[in-house]
Amino acid sequence: MFEFYGYFRSSAAYRCRIAFNLKNIDYKFIPIHLRKDGGQQFSPEYKKINPQSLVPSLKENDFSLSQSLAIIEWLEEKYPDPNLLPEDINLRAKARAFCLTIACEIHPFQNLRVQEFIREEFNQNDEKIQKWLTRWMAGGLTECEEILSNLNSQYKFCFGNKPSIADIFLVPQIFSANRFNIDISKLSNLKKVFENCSQLEAFKNAHPSNQPDSE
Repeated sequence: MFEFYGYFRSSAAYRCRIAFNLKNIDYKFIPIHLRKDGGQQFSPEYKKINPQSLVPSLKENDFSLSQSLAIIEWLEEKYPDPNLLPEDINLRAKARAFCLTIACEIHPFQNLRVQEFIREEFNQNDEKIQKWLTRWMAGGLTECEEILSNLNSQYKFCFGNKPSIADIFLVPQIFSANRFNIDISKLSNLKKVFENCSQLEAFKNAHPSNQPDSE
């Protein structure tokens, strides 16, 4: 059994929890609180596991891995059933691109360390931080909506009728959008996928409120 280091409210850790649940994989959870003790991710012990001082991280014996997409791809190769990628090669590529849209073009702008830097270095107040978050999250999710609108609207999930890696990335991002009061009421495709995912136990059990370190 491997160790998984995360934080209940981290959307990147949330992605991994969904993947673990969909694949029915057991793991030992080790909480890393991003605010307590000046940020437990900065401790010398944790930096040996993840030199970036970020969550999530996975450790199995002498092997350690960071970055949620890499962790989920590792799981996909190590535990291929059930698979988390569409069978069609073109849809597989699109699902990966969708994940990268969220992981690279949306999520970094909401990151705690980015918000704190903007607040402290540029003396920005809560209103300005909210404007920043709205620009990047609302804009990025609108682009995700446009991506899905070009696909078969009859799909229950992002790229088919069963959850894929794309849904694993979308659901935590919508959770973050709701948390930061980002209006997604007009994003009908994303809302449909989110509602369908939210009915599945794998997604319910991965929700931040259901984690042992939830506050």
